[in-house]
Amino acid sequence: MMTGLLAEAGDLAAAEATCAAGLARCREAGDIWSLSGLLCVRAELDLRTDRTQDAAAHLQEALQITARTGGGWELVNILYACAWLCAATGRHADALTAWAALTASAQHAGRVLSGLEEDHPLQQALRSAERALGSARARAAEERGAAMNPATAAEYALMLTAPGPQEAPVPDALGKLSARERELVTLVARGRTDAQIAAQLYISVRTVHTHLDRIRDKTSCRRRADLTRLALQTGLI
Repeated sequence: MMTGLLAEAGDLAAAEATCAAGLARCREAGDIWSLSGLLCVRAELDLRTDRTQDAAAHLQEALQITARTGGGWELVNILYACAWLCAATGRHADALTAWAALTASAQHAGRVLSGLEEDHPLQQALRSAERALGSARARAAEERGAAMNPATAAEYALMLTAPGPQEAPVPDALGKLSARERELVTLVARGRTDAQIAAQLYISVRTVHTHLDRIRDKTSCRRRADLTRLALQTGLI
């Protein structure tokens, strides 16, 4: 999933040294495209040595770069590491959701993924997550990830790698919204444009704007990314 830079356990020290040198060169040269990929490699190396906080920090930086460059394949690599990070920190449902979001994002980028080897640490962690959750909850977690488009998956990854305690959902935010307003929030979180929402709900674009203005007033979520996060935090998607 990552690059040939990653070696077996006996070569981890050499891989880390090579990765650190590459990161330094990229930062010095301002090569953000290569930097994003190397940060994903660095995160996997962190995960192989149980440095989960370091992995999260490197993934956060990679996500910030990906938001600027629009690198679809880098998002797939980030979600791969996010699934591993969640599995390593006992977030079983998030691990399965991130893996399903990875598959959906790869398909969106026109890529076909090869499966993990059975003895790969992440494959084993995903199987453990399925057993811990049970079939119904595991399936629900996977369906949640499969429903995410790349923009939603990127916002989700930002939540998974955020430092410190996770920000709580806006208090009683959903209780303030009508059924139609919740539907709009869900569609925004799935990456639909205002025109697409209008067509799907058989309403005018002006009506969509009116609904979104009311939603923003009720929830204090001003940006579409904020509405996406609200949908993720409260289980709308």
